[in-house]
Amino acid sequence: MVPDRIDAKGLRCPQPVLKLAMSVVNKPKGTLLEIIADCPTFEKDVRSWCEKKKITVLAVREEGSAKVIQVQL
Repeated sequence: MVPDRIDAKGLRCPQPVLKLAMSVVNKPKGTLLEIIADCPTFEKDVRSWCEKKKITVLAVREEGSAKVIQVQL
């Protein structure tokens, strides 16, 4: 399954997490999403939000100067 991709490059936290939060609305359990951003606190903020929402962080990788985080609802 190819994950939906959310591009949040150039946005400063908490905007990438807000984009992710808006993207999960009405998505079925098991949906894969990737979000890419270059904010310094991006990974920490996404991990914290996912923990609160019981969303699984599957992978974190660097892509140039940005990070890509893959989550599963």
